[in-house]
Amino acid sequence: MAEKRDYYEVLGVERNADADTIKKAYRKAAIKYHPDKNPGDKEAEDKFKEAAEAYDVLSNEDKRARYDRFGHAGMGGAAGGGGFGGFSGGGFSMEDIFEQFGDIFGGAFGGFGGGSRSRGPRVNRGSDIRITVRLTLQEIAEGVTKKLKINKTVACDKCGGSGAKDASSYSTCSQCNGSGYVITVQNSFFGRMQTQSVCPTCGGAGRVITAKCDKCGGEGTERGSEIVEVKIPAGVAEGMALTVRGKGNAARNGGQNGDLQVVIEEEHNPQLVRNGDDLVHQLNITVTTAILGGEVEVPTIDGRARIKIAPGTHAGKILRLRGKGLPNVNGYGRGDITVIVDITIPDELTKEERKLVEQLAEQPHFKRAAEPENQSILERMKSFFHG
Repeated sequence: MAEKRDYYEVLGVERNADADTIKKAYRKAAIKYHPDKNPGDKEAEDKFKEAAEAYDVLSNEDKRARYDRFGHAGMGGAAGGGGFGGFSGGGFSMEDIFEQFGDIFGGAFGGFGGGSRSRGPRVNRGSDIRITVRLTLQEIAEGVTKKLKINKTVACDKCGGSGAKDASSYSTCSQCNGSGYVITVQNSFFGRMQTQSVCPTCGGAGRVITAKCDKCGGEGTERGSEIVEVKIPAGVAEGMALTVRGKGNAARNGGQNGDLQVVIEEEHNPQLVRNGDDLVHQLNITVTTAILGGEVEVPTIDGRARIKIAPGTHAGKILRLRGKGLPNVNGYGRGDITVIVDITIPDELTKEERKLVEQLAEQPHFKRAAEPENQSILERMKSFFHG
């Protein structure tokens, strides 16, 4: 199964995009890939559904916040844009749709309110950084704040990240006149069609540097490091990624910093194995404890606990310590510690021990149960595996 694409990438928006920008991006994708516009095109249909799912998450504050912290792993089935058969999933009217067509086709549908929109200069963005943080079970159970030293590109301390020698070392880009975009107009079947692209001269900044910073050579960045404090909530799991906004690499020429992706890795615990929010422990008890019963200790996240073993306990019996597992990362209660009983059989016996065991073997409760007469081998196997 193909890995899910990042929802921001699906809609083609920045991670700090506001609600209006996200809505406009979804309108555009919905129009481009709508099944009515692409009959029989399975790829377009899939992209239409993908855009609807992305919008369903990013247009909801709670879902978006959870997605920003944990990515797809933290959604737990929350995503799922409805209305794949039409535009009802995004709540758009026909006026909304024709307005978007007006943008695409240069006003061909202007009677429905379409027309060009003014846009500001494109913001340059630094790259993201991805690191791994190892956590113990106790840190996962309680939540923890980590201070991490991140080696990355930072803004030049002389020019403040602008790349220019001083505040007067700029001029308006002559190709885009400061808009950051250039428009190309072509004739098409629908009439005059205009497309908008990032200005190749200024890279979308809307201005050009006339005198570069003598320290960074106009880049606006240099190698450095930063101590970043990351608050990790309780209940996170292996592979989850938390996003710390603006703590990635600095962008060239004073743009927007990238993000820091913190991927969770769990340290191996020799006594407790994680199974979702539950923890599993294999408890070894002696033959005498299994027969007579007693009290034994089992490990927990924050210490040890004593539990009772009932007389006549068999290997494979499962005991539970309710609520002693890990908290659910979404706040849905706490798991258990599952204890699986195993019985330790001595490898060697002294003469006295062997004599005692032989004496026990002659006692009624230690004799092997008699098998029913005339029972076939197959029936015996069935009896063995079924009880």
